Amino acid sequence: MTVLVTGSAGHLGEAVLRTIRGRGASARGIELKPSRFTDAVGSIIDPDFVREQIGGVTAVIHTATLHKPHVATHSKQDFVDTNVTGTLNLLEAAASAGVRSFVFTSTTSAFGSQLRPEAGQAAVWVTEDLLPVPKNIYGTTKLMAETLCELFYRERGLPVVVLRTSRFFPEDDDDPAMRSAYTLENAQANELLYRRLDIADAVSAHLLAVERAPKIGFARYIVSATSPFEPRHLAALARDAAGVVRALYPDCAQLFAARGWNLFPEIDRVYVNDRARRELGWRPEFDFAHVLDSLRADRDFRSPLAREVGSKGYHDRLFGDGPYPVAF
Repeated sequence: MTVLVTGSAGHLGEAVLRTIRGRGASARGIELKPSRFTDAVGSIIDPDFVREQIGGVTAVIHTATLHKPHVATHSKQDFVDTNVTGTLNLLEAAASAGVRSFVFTSTTSAFGSQLRPEAGQAAVWVTEDLLPVPKNIYGTTKLMAETLCELFYRERGLPVVVLRTSRFFPEDDDDPAMRSAYTLENAQANELLYRRLDIADAVSAHLLAVERAPKIGFARYIVSATSPFEPRHLAALARDAAGVVRALYPDCAQLFAARGWNLFPEIDRVYVNDRARRELGWRPEFDFAHVLDSLRADRDFRSPLAREVGSKGYHDRLFGDGPYPVAF
């Protein structure tokens, strides 16, 4: 089996290629930028380039995308070109070449406005059944691409698995208030309770999706660290999340205090990965319990793969207010 990985210079693309090649398997990376993991430099917007690269490929893992931090620096047409037309080119080439599995990296941002409850309301329980309401061009184009994936399964019989991933990037938060209130490690440790994913777990989900896609046909899955919360916690999470966490993990406050960390006072959503665990057989390892185990042992809670890939950023230049051109 040879896997074509798009976005090979990005966080997830590099992580996937490191893992596949580390297992001695065959993989090819394509990307706009040269890198250690890029075998061919070119754009997925170019259908001829895509057709050339798809030859001899058994599976496609499509991670290349314009991300939310690009909303302020790229036009809506740029997003349509990359996220929609680029995906269409890959689907066309994959279907024509008889590719056995196509895995599309989508995003929980597709849920958009559904993720923020009104004041005084309970946190949102986010499953695949929640209706997406994108709030920007990023979420809109990712949802459009998902729909194209489903169309190619129905019309061409191309097996496609869509993975709606939560945050796996290591960069600082795009919210200035969050950056000023919490250290990077503190914020990301908290996020593993409800909206974050270690990149090693992201990779394992993608590789399982490649394996299972021919039997599944088409499906969408939320891919996020397993949350300790249940629906009964939702009302309390919106008003006293720290209290809920302390009740679930009695030594958490002491472990956090030793680092000068704080729990989030409120949590507005919970990503639910039950379907991915059940249907893909996915077993994410890096959750909040792992964070606490790491704190007890005085070690980094990030996976070795996350540390190897490191931080990449999203732009070739720095901005005045941290890593992003505007707050989103």
